[in-house]
Amino acid sequence: MTEEKEKRVALKILIGDKQKEVTFEELCLSNNLAQEALVRLLVRKKIFNSEELLKEMESVRKERYRSPGQAPDKK
Repeated sequence: MTEEKEKRVALKILIGDKQKEVTFEELCLSNNLAQEALVRLLVRKKIFNSEELLKEMESVRKERYRSPGQAPDKK
């Protein structure tokens, strides 16, 4: 038995008289591709290195993703 996935539209784009529906999945993929390209470019141009990026990602993770009721880390 094949179950058809319901198309969840995130936004609609109007180009002239044509309308394109963009799903959450397509939007997420597009965002991830753009983010990866940006990171690669910034590393290649030596704006920052991969170790700095990983350290900053860990810092953001600690700030944003904590258990309910857990106090934020002090800096």
